[in-house]
Amino acid sequence: MTLPRQLLDVPLAHRALHDLTAGRPENSRAAIRAAIDHGYGIEIDLQLSADGRAMVFHDYALERLTVGTGTVRTLDAATLGQTILRGSDEGIPDLSEVLEIVAGRVPLLVEFKDQDGAMGPDVGPLEDAAAEVLRDYKGPLAVMSFNPHSVARLAEVLPDVPRGLVTSAYAEGDWPLSAKVRDHLREIPDYDRVGACFISHEAADLGRARVSELKAKGAGVLCWTIRSPKEEAEAREVAQNVTFEHYLPPLKG
Repeated sequence: MTLPRQLLDVPLAHRALHDLTAGRPENSRAAIRAAIDHGYGIEIDLQLSADGRAMVFHDYALERLTVGTGTVRTLDAATLGQTILRGSDEGIPDLSEVLEIVAGRVPLLVEFKDQDGAMGPDVGPLEDAAAEVLRDYKGPLAVMSFNPHSVARLAEVLPDVPRGLVTSAYAEGDWPLSAKVRDHLREIPDYDRVGACFISHEAADLGRARVSELKAKGAGVLCWTIRSPKEEAEAREVAQNVTFEHYLPPLKG
């Protein structure tokens, strides 16, 4: 299995083409439509609602991005759909609606947020819920997670969809994880076990030997998060594509 060519060729708008000053919050319908209008690919995040629906939202808690309070996993999809994103008049969209909006017009990269809390094996409900709607999606698509257990589950429920690991330097202080877990994840030991075909690696850590090793073996290499043309030029010395925000990278052709 390989990553669709479009996901290597078309820059990916991080949490869609968001710009709060223009009324386009992260992962919002407006940001998704703007990315499509510009011809960019789209990276979105998934969290699970209390009633088992895949919601397109980055944070675990609601406060930063919405006028609501509490956590996504304690509220049902209907309530979340009525929880207004700050800077807009939109509620939180679910995955089904987002797929209808994108409809294969641009590449789509879907990140499954860790539901275990410690990158452990307590996964399944989010992956299963998303699989129900992703299974029949037509268009360039890939799925990924920081949690290797999540990616392994995706291999079971979406075996025909390209999957990857989101990877990082896991610097101390940046992650609410034990040193043991950070040390394990840092060197990307689970790549082959989960049947990954790409990584999306922390841009500042692209010089890591393991990244070069995987690339030499045929892994696709994406990176996060690029915020300027200068950063993009540096990242592309290693990475084949960028996940970007706060500027508009050039498109091929």
